[in-house]
Amino acid sequence: MAKWRRREDRAAILGSLALPAHRLIFAPDFAPLVPPPLLAALAVAAMLVLALAWWRRARGAGWRAAGFAVLLIWLAGPMVTRQTLRPLADVALLVVDHSASMHIGRRAALARQAVRALTAAAARHPGLRLRQVIVRDHDRGTRIMAALRRAAALVPANRYAGAIVVTDGETPPAPAPPGGPLHLLLTAHGPETDRALRVLRAPPYGVVGHQVTLVVKVADHGVAHPGGTARLTLRRQGQPARIVTVPVGRAVEIPVPIRRAGPVTLALDVAPLPGEVSTLNNSAVLRIQGVRDRLRVLLVSGNPHRGERTWRRLLDADPSVDLVHFTILRPPQKVDRTPLSQLSLIPFPVDELFARRIDRFDLIILDRFADEGLLATRYIENIADYVRQGGALMLDVGPEFTSGASLAETPLRAVLPARPADGPGDGVVGRFRPVLTRLGKRHPVTAPLAASGRWGPWYRYVPVQQVHGNVLMRTPDGAPLLILDRVGRGRVGMLLSDQIWLWARGHDGGGPDATLLRRVVHWLMKEPALAANALRARIAGGELRVRRRRLVGTAAGVARLRGPGGVRRRVVLTRVAPGMAEGRLRVSPGLWRVRMGGQTAYAAAPLADPAEYADLRATAARLGPVARRSGGAVVWLGRGIPALRRVAMGAADAGPGWIGLPRRGAATVTGVARVKLLPAWVALPLMLGLLAWGWWREGR
Repeated sequence: MAKWRRREDRAAILGSLALPAHRLIFAPDFAPLVPPPLLAALAVAAMLVLALAWWRRARGAGWRAAGFAVLLIWLAGPMVTRQTLRPLADVALLVVDHSASMHIGRRAALARQAVRALTAAAARHPGLRLRQVIVRDHDRGTRIMAALRRAAALVPANRYAGAIVVTDGETPPAPAPPGGPLHLLLTAHGPETDRALRVLRAPPYGVVGHQVTLVVKVADHGVAHPGGTARLTLRRQGQPARIVTVPVGRAVEIPVPIRRAGPVTLALDVAPLPGEVSTLNNSAVLRIQGVRDRLRVLLVSGNPHRGERTWRRLLDADPSVDLVHFTILRPPQKVDRTPLSQLSLIPFPVDELFARRIDRFDLIILDRFADEGLLATRYIENIADYVRQGGALMLDVGPEFTSGASLAETPLRAVLPARPADGPGDGVVGRFRPVLTRLGKRHPVTAPLAASGRWGPWYRYVPVQQVHGNVLMRTPDGAPLLILDRVGRGRVGMLLSDQIWLWARGHDGGGPDATLLRRVVHWLMKEPALAANALRARIAGGELRVRRRRLVGTAAGVARLRGPGGVRRRVVLTRVAPGMAEGRLRVSPGLWRVRMGGQTAYAAAPLADPAEYADLRATAARLGPVARRSGGAVVWLGRGIPALRRVAMGAADAGPGWIGLPRRGAATVTGVARVKLLPAWVALPLMLGLLAWGWWREGR
């Protein structure tokens, strides 16, 4: 015989031996042979006869009374009902928390150990069934008690023995189901502390040149005396970190300037609290879309030509663009006999546009514009200075660029990416199809156009020399058609053909005129999405995706990652397109920093259940009172897994080192039998014998 080492093992085995597979229950019953009123009348008649006999002091009256009694009992039909009962196993619920906060530290491991131990202990009690209930994340926190009540509603009340909840305690409290104890098993060694960073308000958009206001709050949970200050670090891609000291427990406002259009990624990180359980909720990543209030574009067209409407139609179609368009219909040197009183043209506001208000424009487009005396030298120098200080300039040139009035012969040549080559005054004329250069297939402006197929032909371009910058489009024989360049803090673009209007007309298949010009304009105005060398990261579906673009050289390689709690990982980026590499990796929730080639990007996993991360402590504050009111225990699993016992109804349900589940004693009827206590073959001889004996005694 095996040696019994533990008291609970002995109690379980002895308890199982004491429970038979079936039980018998005897209950008295009656099946009258005559109607009850007749039986009552016979009883009254018998009592009258016996009363008369006793009044006359008859010697056999007692024996007659016994005979009448036997008769009445026999007519009443006394019986015994015998029921055979089969005991039913009691049902207890084992509720296991599988929410995101249970993956912190050793919580998941402690929960698995407790589930295995309790399941094995329940198997040693034949009269107990342990049903497991899994509770996962909810968009408003982990709803453990709601899941428990739903599961308990499916168990008959006379079989419900109680519940055991394995959790970290982060759930809204609610009453426990009646009928049994609730034991709370917490996946920690004891009460914990946690610091959380909450973003109370963050605008999704911000106007370039202005600032947005973030409202954040740092909260310390589980601290005896909360308060003091905390160091908050704000990081923005490409800029040095900014450190702000904020009070703990109070909402504070943090101004953030928006300096450029496009998405602005902000990473906020608060210094950890000494001894806190996790730093998972100490950080946050915000994405604020920088938008321009109104894009102010100045379009100046030289002599009217067929392609003039291409630019105007493109810019007018954008509701966010404030377009100022001037077409030079009458240059100063034009002399005719038209009286001034009959001219409806307005004078060109040179000083207004190129001196006093030039810095108000986000982009200046010179469409086949020539230096024909309209602009003084100082105005042209203002345009060059505008570019160097961060402005954007686009030139769409034609034959005028090779003439004596070319802008390349003005002070503007210092910012132009090319000068006209020696050759025909009207440029090179002939049918050709524009193609992307090798660099154009990698540059973010033109790379998406590589798959658009064969484009329609053009018939004229301007040959250039002394080219610097990035040549993205060329002729089949290698002559540049589209050049983009950086000058100082600004940018310059040059389209060396005035034939793009043929694409807009659909000539011989047309081409991506609107897409090309729109992307060029956005690049000139420093759209971050069109950065030539960029490292980007984002998390979707628990997967971190890192994408790197390089204009020159390979973009593939190994990126270094740093995640929550200082976790370090690596991800290999492989080539997916010319100048583009991408890598993917499954990551845990939290803020991740990606570094590669001197560049840094941030990404944060979206929280499926923000309420789950608001407080990461394992705590008994919420469910502890509920468990104690039900008669259950609160146990910290880090200190040991409690033993499981069966207890009698009304006895204590918990004690040091153990938790108990009461025996409910439910059973089901498997058979019913009825047995007569006084059958006729016994009652009639007995009755007649008693009456005859009474008559004989009376005769003596």
